[in-house]
Amino acid sequence: MPITPFHFGLGGLITAASRAHVSFLAFCASNLVIDVESVYNIVMRQPRIHTFLHTYIGASLAAAFVVVAFFPARSLAKRVPPSPRMTWQFLPIRAVVLGAVLGGWTHVLLDSVMHGDITPFAPFSNANTLHGVISLVALHVSCAIAGAVGLLWWFLRSNTSPEHSNEK
Repeated sequence: MPITPFHFGLGGLITAASRAHVSFLAFCASNLVIDVESVYNIVMRQPRIHTFLHTYIGASLAAAFVVVAFFPARSLAKRVPPSPRMTWQFLPIRAVVLGAVLGGWTHVLLDSVMHGDITPFAPFSNANTLHGVISLVALHVSCAIAGAVGLLWWFLRSNTSPEHSNEK
């Protein structure tokens, strides 16, 4: 599956643990931008599915794209009536940067474990020493547990601490 929701589990835990100093939205956006490459390579029937954006350099550029895209998106969002669902437009840029970078880098890290065609340190190295270091079941279960813990943590905190009820 080229776009996996398992990455979001780790993002949920990181966001909950950071007390909203990391944007979950930016974390997920970086993951999606990176996987556009995989979808393209599948559609174009390329021999490798995980190429440039699945390197730390490529993921950093994808994160930069997400951060840059945040500014016009926020500007457009301010033109619509206020809504509790639009709180992301008030995110500090630091949270967006941290979310985007952590989203991109953890994407490469997790996919390095899962996929043999990734060269995370290209162009400096074509090695992927993490491939298969743990089983796919263990990787997926770990991501799902991280997501469940993150969701529970966020839910408990939002019910006990009004100032942390929304991502700020």
